[in-house]
Parts: sequence; C-alpha cells; structure tokens
Amino acid sequence: MKTLRDVPVGGTAKVVRLHGEGAVKRRIMDMGITRGTDILVRKVAPLGDPMELTVRGYELSIRKFDAEQIEVE
Repeated sequence: MKTLRDVPVGGTAKVVRLHGEGAVKRRIMDMGITRGTDILVRKVAPLGDPMELTVRGYELSIRKFDAEQIEVE
C-alpha cells in the first residue's frame, strides 16, 4: 500500500482511500482530501513533519501521521 507519505517532493498522487477512524478521518476529509482528489507534494520539512501540499487549488500542511492515513496511487 502506497501512502501520501511515500510521494516525493514535486510528485503528484490521486487519493484512493482514507484510513483511520472517527475524528482523524473526519479532519482529513474536512481539509478537502477525499477519494479521487489530486494532491501535489510541494515541500517536506527537514525532519519529515509537516508536509506542505497543494489540494484543490490551495496550500495545506499536514502531519506525517495524517499523511500515512491517506492511500494514494
């Protein structure tokens, strides 16, 4: 399974499935990350946390834990 965490800087990916339960999954969906959404990885902090993404035309930063809950292709 490939997650958003595995996508290199400058790479794009399409969301296949969201993992996680309850509040974590809801928070990810509230950020606009849903199945079929294209995501561009813009930057990753030196220690890998957080990641800066472009989702639906806006910039978003998410934690490594949240990125690992997003399955991509």
